[in-house]
Amino acid sequence: MFLDDIDYQKLDPDNMRGFIEALPDQLEAAWAHAKTQPLPPDLAAVDRVVICGMGGSAISGDLLAGLVESTCPKPIFVNRDYDLPAFAAGSQTLVICLSHSGTTEETLNAAQQAIDRGARLLAITTGGKLQPMIESAGGVVWDFAYASPPRAALGWLYGLLLGAAVRLGLASDLEPEVDESLERMRRDGEVWATTSMTNRNNAKRVAGQILDCVPVVWGAGFLAPVARRWKTQFNENAKTGAFFEAMPELNHNAVVGILAPVELMNRHKFQIVQLVSPTFDHPRNRLRHAATETLLREAGVITEVVKARGESRLTQQMNLIQFGDYVSFYLAMAYEVDPTPIVPINRLKEKMAAG
Repeated sequence: MFLDDIDYQKLDPDNMRGFIEALPDQLEAAWAHAKTQPLPPDLAAVDRVVICGMGGSAISGDLLAGLVESTCPKPIFVNRDYDLPAFAAGSQTLVICLSHSGTTEETLNAAQQAIDRGARLLAITTGGKLQPMIESAGGVVWDFAYASPPRAALGWLYGLLLGAAVRLGLASDLEPEVDESLERMRRDGEVWATTSMTNRNNAKRVAGQILDCVPVVWGAGFLAPVARRWKTQFNENAKTGAFFEAMPELNHNAVVGILAPVELMNRHKFQIVQLVSPTFDHPRNRLRHAATETLLREAGVITEVVKARGESRLTQQMNLIQFGDYVSFYLAMAYEVDPTPIVPINRLKEKMAAG
């Protein structure tokens, strides 16, 4: 296949491939770093947690909420906006601000509201304006240094957030799960690397199948945020339109939308990717995935089922995140686009700054 013969260095001058390959190293370093960071005991004495962020930073909040949804004793709400919800106020609320750059305007605005409302504060960032803002208000900052686009630092952001969750009592000890995830990712990374030929490299094969299609990624429960991650990686790395849906909700609406427009469906320009956990998906959702796959194939809609690997929830999340990152990278290579620049986002930021 042509993906075996591409000049990757020429098409990827800023080395997005290197960031994807470094995902397990990021997670390992962040997990260790989280154990050394300050965390006053009173931060755990809250009734609710609000995680603020946007884009490549916010996804870590979604992943954590999905990971601990069945065990966490406190509600976790992920806020992607300028304004906090009304309940995010007072010392019984912990607001965690995630911003790789520390300059995300929506997160800064939400952080200021949290300060004004007397919430407890924790920020995870490389610095920017967010760090001094939180520190001057008496909050805690976990800073780290990793020069990359925000989406390429997920191992750091999620690893630090996981460490914070354990120390805050939002999650049980995750050390075994982190160790399993690292071992799994390092082994799979060799299979999905650019030097691995398509006949044994599923990431290249799936990218080739998605080429010239509009991908829609499905996931249930703790894999729904992984489906979102696939969608955003397709957007930013491959510069292509993509969408995600959550099971079982999609069975009550999206599954009907497979007939029109006829031109799109008849030419197989629409493709479903189902992210499935054989062990942790609700039994009824496993049945829904299987039944829906059959329905789609009968309707002639191209469908790819990707099963998560690993013994733990965290390992299955990280396995599918890593795989999706590689697929998005190979799709960028197939489209012959540089995966790193995000020109429309930068232009929007310029226009917002001028306004």
